[in-house]
Amino acid sequence: SVLQLIALCSVCIKMSAISATEKVDGFTRKSMRKAQKQRKSQGSSQFRTQSSLVELSPLPHLKDTPSTEQQVLFVQKLQQCCVLFDFLDSVTDLKSKEVKRATLNELVDYVSTNRGVLVDSAYPDIIHMISTNLFRTLPPSENPDFDPEEDEPSLEAAWPHIQLVYEFLLRFLENPDFQPSTAKRYIDQKFVLQLLDLFDSEDPRERDFLKTILHRIYGKFLGLRAFIRKQINNIFLRFIYETEHFNGVAELLEILGSIINGFALPLKAEHKQFLMKVLIPMHTTRGLALFHAQLAYCVVQFLEKDSTLTEPVVRGLLKFWPKTCSQKEVMFLGEIEEILDIIEPTQFKKIQEPLFKQISKCVASPHFQVAERSLYFWNNEYILSLIEENIDKILPLMFGSLYRISKEHWNQTIVALVYNVLKTLMEMNGKLFDELTASYKADRQREKKKEQEREDLWEKLEALKLQDVSNSRGLQIAQNNNNNNNSLTNAEEPNTSAAITDSVNSQTFNCAK
Repeated sequence: SVLQLIALCSVCIKMSAISATEKVDGFTRKSMRKAQKQRKSQGSSQFRTQSSLVELSPLPHLKDTPSTEQQVLFVQKLQQCCVLFDFLDSVTDLKSKEVKRATLNELVDYVSTNRGVLVDSAYPDIIHMISTNLFRTLPPSENPDFDPEEDEPSLEAAWPHIQLVYEFLLRFLENPDFQPSTAKRYIDQKFVLQLLDLFDSEDPRERDFLKTILHRIYGKFLGLRAFIRKQINNIFLRFIYETEHFNGVAELLEILGSIINGFALPLKAEHKQFLMKVLIPMHTTRGLALFHAQLAYCVVQFLEKDSTLTEPVVRGLLKFWPKTCSQKEVMFLGEIEEILDIIEPTQFKKIQEPLFKQISKCVASPHFQVAERSLYFWNNEYILSLIEENIDKILPLMFGSLYRISKEHWNQTIVALVYNVLKTLMEMNGKLFDELTASYKADRQREKKKEQEREDLWEKLEALKLQDVSNSRGLQIAQNNNNNNNSLTNAEEPNTSAAITDSVNSQTFNCAK
């Protein structure tokens, strides 16, 4: 027993030492989490398994059953598929899992290929089966530092069943016999909210199914359209201002792109507000690269619907223009080019000055990708025609940066592109180009002159400083000499007075004699 106690104590000491190391060294904890993540690449949210599972038995095939009995058997199969299994345990309930998988496959085929199977009495059982299998609380991420751009997502372990349920729901909605008037009693706001919550799943396969299904629901249920838009709006606002994390942003934006395309004109105030208060601020979020393509598409769709929104949108983008992230800056430049591709000349005049001031800064960026992306604007024929029409306004804004970069930029590719742009601008308006060249050179001469005057002034100040130092040293030496002389004089004064006293005393003595 003593030996056992000693062994137990040594184990406890080792465990405490490891935990202490983990607490001190953050890199150890991170590497351990990553190793655990690699070992456990699948997660399951289906922990609602029944305490006493009954083994499933295969039911007769629907195609082998008389048509009069098919509806009853169809409902029985739906009820059988409401049984849930834990897929993290890959050993237990193998037979029942396979029975359910085969049944789901049969239900998908039955709904896809047969007419007249969606009777009103079947709707409650269908929705109950779908809700039981799909709607669940998503588990927290296994990796707290999850980066969608670098890390592999956690895949749903129960996907063999969930995929078939999604497939069944999609075929159910697309069936020619589907009746929205009957289904609206079951596919209601609560159903939609639970569906939207699932968009936060890490599994991209699930989000792809959800995207298609929500789009079908939006198309078939007119009464839910405003509610769906409002809830997506709420998800985005929470994402922008609170959590900065939601896995399904790209998919929701993709749905919105097709929704915006179908908006009637003139646009409602709520749609314009959504653009300015939600979509434009979304450009400030982290992880913009994950959904920027879909976000830019939505913005461009709005501008194609209503060109008068161009000015506030461009000014909004300029307001949120990234200052320290070159990757974001390249994305913003790409979106600006997409906007300029569809802009009307009258709207271009309104935004040309602030826009090309920013482009001028981008051209002068030391990051070559930012400079290169901004110079590519001159490869776009439509943008080039807009610049040519407004060359008198744009050339003065761009000339200084272009001319300076042509002489100073470290990257030779950028220098070559700048020379091509300068050549193009010179061909557009040679007279203005020459005037700006002369003005730029004159300004540079003035700057050099000022710089030389500044250097001369500093030299004079340095000379004066040296002169002051030498003068102060001379004064200090003279003062020291005076102090020394005074001290000597003060030292001699007592001896002189003593000699005078002695002389007077001797003369008095002689007289007395």
